[in-house]
Amino acid sequence: MTEPLRAADVLARRLYAAGCRFAFGMPGGEVLTLVDALEKAGIRFILVKHENAAGFMAEGAWHRTGAPGILVATLGPGALNGINSVENARQDRVPLIVLTGCVDADLAQTYTHQVLDQPQVFRPITKESFTLNAGAAGVIADKAVGIATEGRPGPVHIDVPISVANQSAVETGVMRAVSTPMQPNAADLAAMQDRLAAAQRPLILAGLDAVNADAGAAILEMAERLGAPVVTTYKAKGIIPETHSLSLGGAGLSPKADGILLPLFSQADCILAVGYDPIEMRVGWQNPWDLSTQTVIDITAEPNHHYMHHATHALLGDPIACLRALGEGLAPQQTWVGGEVGRVKGALASAFVPQQEWGPSKAMAILRDALPQSVLASADSGAHRILLSQIWTCEEPRSLVQSSGLCTMGCAIPLAMGMEIADPDQRCVSFSGDAGFLMAAGELATAAELGLRTIFVVFVDASLALIEMKQRQRQLPNAGVDFGHHDFAAIGRAFGGRGFTARNESELRQAVETSLKEDVFSVIAVEIPKGSYDGTF
Repeated sequence: MTEPLRAADVLARRLYAAGCRFAFGMPGGEVLTLVDALEKAGIRFILVKHENAAGFMAEGAWHRTGAPGILVATLGPGALNGINSVENARQDRVPLIVLTGCVDADLAQTYTHQVLDQPQVFRPITKESFTLNAGAAGVIADKAVGIATEGRPGPVHIDVPISVANQSAVETGVMRAVSTPMQPNAADLAAMQDRLAAAQRPLILAGLDAVNADAGAAILEMAERLGAPVVTTYKAKGIIPETHSLSLGGAGLSPKADGILLPLFSQADCILAVGYDPIEMRVGWQNPWDLSTQTVIDITAEPNHHYMHHATHALLGDPIACLRALGEGLAPQQTWVGGEVGRVKGALASAFVPQQEWGPSKAMAILRDALPQSVLASADSGAHRILLSQIWTCEEPRSLVQSSGLCTMGCAIPLAMGMEIADPDQRCVSFSGDAGFLMAAGELATAAELGLRTIFVVFVDASLALIEMKQRQRQLPNAGVDFGHHDFAAIGRAFGGRGFTARNESELRQAVETSLKEDVFSVIAVEIPKGSYDGTF
């Protein structure tokens, strides 16, 4: 006899139908039925050490599977522990389903322990917040998946009352219709095609929305047809192979790279922004072009309410459909005949050649050479991320993931773990500063429990290097940015992995070679001098 379905089962089965195979979290008594339902539906629940890490692991899994990530948290402190990763999902456009336990509505009127208005907490940082009820469990689950994935992806919250999770429910058919990709109308299309055909110095700026739309092939086709160089945001690195002659790599946070790239933007006569979301960019990217002399065609997932820049033509729609429509009948062009693109590509390569015999840029170059080209990487926030994003070449999108909108610390370790959990045949590496590493060090226990082979690289200078640099630049006294020197290799060994300390090229190469042969995770502590990021990016 078939067991009757609970509301939690209907929710879990609908998430499974959406492709979800992993859920990450820290359970409390209030979500035990939900965890049981997820497991029965075929969604593996993975116990972590902190809900914030669970949210980032869920993102890492999404990067490999394409299905929404799932974060599970119990009521009160559990739900609030995950807030940072949820806001990161909003700013970094991650489809994340956030499932939180809560007490029943009637009990909440007479009971106060750990009770707060969780929907009100989550509503400002999610695309929508629902409270599950048994009669509409399937509809709520379907709405959550649709809202999380449509347009510009983002998090959706579902509060699950204890008794509702256990109530009998009926699974209903899928209600959501499939959206048709939008394309420009004929008149606007003709005007834009004329501008592109006349361009002598076209340039493409691609961003995260283009990655989420899987628009890499369409961008490369347009770039080659126009002879247009391609600049990306950090999270769009690899949308075309960065070894391609038209790729100028990522931009957004490096003053050194900006100083080379922004003059090229001022020379361009037609700029095609494809899924470009300026949430990743520094102040210097406010209005980086002049609409009185330049044409800008902006293909976006949502209307421009940010005012970071403006455009001659704004297209709200699917980037692949828009690019194909724009390119129809467009002949291949000879552009940038003065050789500017090659000079800029060369200048960027020269700017980030390691200048020190030993330091972060040297270590990153060694790591890029010593690790497989197919390795999946994650980067924490800090000085190392800015430098790494300029040095690390990507041949495909999502091969270097990071928090680039919110720029939060403590994300690299769980992001790499989430990618490996979802794609266990891939080798994964995380890059952290020592402070960010310590924020998430407890997840090394999770890595050991799951038998992961992740390589965790930590740059050790006993300082919040980026903040300390800014402090010195403002001629302020040193305060609150330096901390003790810790034995990170020993921390790795204590949690059941391997640990290595590298103070030179030979030690680093040996650490990588050994780590790649191991069946457990490794921590590689790259010791660098204080102040060694100065002038590097």
